[in-house]
Amino acid sequence: MAEGPEGAEVPTFKCVLVGDGGVGKTTFVKRHLTGEFTKKYLATVGAEVHPLLFHTSRGPIKFDIWDTAGQEKFGGLRDGYYVHAVCGLIMFDVTSRVTYKNVPTWHKDLVRVCEKIPIVLCGNKVDAKDRKVKPKQVTFHRKKGLKYYEISAKSNYNFEKPFLWIAKQLLGDMDLTLVAMPALAPPEVTMDVVFQRKIEEDLEEAQNTELPDDEEEEDV
Repeated sequence: MAEGPEGAEVPTFKCVLVGDGGVGKTTFVKRHLTGEFTKKYLATVGAEVHPLLFHTSRGPIKFDIWDTAGQEKFGGLRDGYYVHAVCGLIMFDVTSRVTYKNVPTWHKDLVRVCEKIPIVLCGNKVDAKDRKVKPKQVTFHRKKGLKYYEISAKSNYNFEKPFLWIAKQLLGDMDLTLVAMPALAPPEVTMDVVFQRKIEEDLEEAQNTELPDDEEEEDV
């Protein structure tokens, strides 16, 4: 456990972040300024660990986010990367179909070592106008019982949502809220309100449609 502001121990949870190279994993964790400032590199497992602190209605909690530090390009992460993880984030890029096609492989790799942990699927880069993976094509989370959020790391859109959902699961408190937003780097891109609303409407519509059969999903 980490020390809190007044010496109290802060509950700390290992969270592994996986997904194809280039989907924005490192960009995402680097948005949290304190996590970027206090990161450490573990050469033995090829991981950068970013401690991200969140102030919740139950007090401060910390996620030690394990980022692959580019090791995923060598195919398959070492088991040491996953061991003792209590939650996970799987990320793909909505402008790249292949990164979504590879989500099942990342999920299989993760649950092989970490059974029955809360996992969030994140579709990154929703700020892009050339989106290739539409909300209605994102169905893997519904089949596997994962939570799904659409995010834009560069604009900070929905940055805190995956962490808040996981914290609720880990602490068993569905009413948990953030009492302060994390310290984030200024947005590199901006998303106007109308565009955000359209994203959210499309996603809500997609979540309420029937799941396609597997043959249809292969067309993503």
